[in-house]
Amino acid sequence: MEGFEIFAGQNELEFIKRFSDKDSCYSYLAHHKWSNGFECPNCHCKEEHNCLFLHHKRCKNCQRIISPTANTLFHKVKFGIEKAFYIVFKMTATTKSISAEQLAKNVGINRKTALMFQHKVRIAMKSSENHPLTGQVEVDEAFIGQKEEDHVGRGAEKKAQIIVAVEKNGTTGVKRMYARKIENASTKELKTLFEKHISSEAKVLTDKWRGYSPLCEVYNITQEKSEPDKNFKVMHRCIQQLKSWIRGIHHSVNHGYLQGYLDEFCYRINRSIHKNTIFDNMIGRMSKADSIFKNQIKLAYST
Repeated sequence: MEGFEIFAGQNELEFIKRFSDKDSCYSYLAHHKWSNGFECPNCHCKEEHNCLFLHHKRCKNCQRIISPTANTLFHKVKFGIEKAFYIVFKMTATTKSISAEQLAKNVGINRKTALMFQHKVRIAMKSSENHPLTGQVEVDEAFIGQKEEDHVGRGAEKKAQIIVAVEKNGTTGVKRMYARKIENASTKELKTLFEKHISSEAKVLTDKWRGYSPLCEVYNITQEKSEPDKNFKVMHRCIQQLKSWIRGIHHSVNHGYLQGYLDEFCYRINRSIHKNTIFDNMIGRMSKADSIFKNQIKLAYST
């Protein structure tokens, strides 16, 4: 699309000026949706015909008219594309994201509607699994849920268990990270994160939990006893930041939707060096993702 300019930056006033009406939003979405050319979702014809509707496409073969939101995560958004874009901006370009309660107040919709659309954004934040962690990687499990003093240890109940992998940047920094909700700390559950997110060439550090031992046959794993303030400092800091972020912004999280919040946190960390274009990246992801409905969200998080 000639003359297209991506939105870059985190300035809210500039965002509002750029996307002040639905036409500007549809134009931006259409650019991403058909950035690789047009293909009719009905008959797969790749030729388009003149269409009277702005930013829409009409298939030359079957004459079907396709809107920019069709077969995207913006499909059938009932509160307006401008508000949907604003929610995406607040979830990506702002420093700490935003709660459903605050979003509902900001855009004039109810909390449940805001929350459901936030879940759609989080689905687009899910890792492509094409860029496994390399170099120095730390892996550990944690529990998220009730107050820390309520339950202690791997056998803690009524708390969701997660596994976190962090690729270190030097000795104290974080380059990238991934986290997954797991049912337990068995080798079978731990293996999923390794297969999806860690290169077999990475140098991995874990604690001495026996669940990691069988994975040493495939991965370069060193196991050390975890000692507070002595080792795993980067990992422990990341886990504490994750817990504080959930408590501070979202207060509590339904375990069935937890993976989405983990994906959002990791996406924000992993895209932090590209903060200037994070909104554009998310619109691109949402334009390429298939539409999804409320009853499909938990299933999408579990895959």
